[in-house]
Amino acid sequence: MEKKIHLEKILWDECDKIIKLKVNKNQKTFVAPNADSLIDAYFAIAEDKIQVFPLGIYYAKKAVGFIMIAFDCPWATKYFGLPEKFYYIWRFMIDKKYQGQGFGKEALRLAIEFVKTFPAGKSEGCWLSYEPENEGARSLYLKAGFVERLDLHKEDFEIPAVMML
Repeated sequence: MEKKIHLEKILWDECDKIIKLKVNKNQKTFVAPNADSLIDAYFAIAEDKIQVFPLGIYYAKKAVGFIMIAFDCPWATKYFGLPEKFYYIWRFMIDKKYQGQGFGKEALRLAIEFVKTFPAGKSEGCWLSYEPENEGARSLYLKAGFVERLDLHKEDFEIPAVMML
């Protein structure tokens, strides 16, 4: 069955729907609440002049998840030693009611397609990171083509993974 998943820019009218999305209790340590993510996006844009794309993940007209993509984040170089001018899948979640239905896989595919349009400028790669205990995310990201960079992993930090574009 084809999923009608799509990504949309989050508008004022949809903000509350995105904020209300939640992960399962056992996943709460893996991703920040969406309200915190939107605040992070605001300050990254306003203070650091980073280009950030907070996007709702929709199944037809129903909000089922959230993904936030940024470009050229200084902490990528500072904490992980990654090159500048990479895209960063900063936050990614699917609401607990919609997990296990292929929405995450399709949303990640769409996010990668979006990144490949180079909305903030040309880039050689895209990266993301995840908690070492988050086997579900690790499996999803590796199947999508991301490669773990264990050589850049530091104790007590998330594991970085990179996809060359």
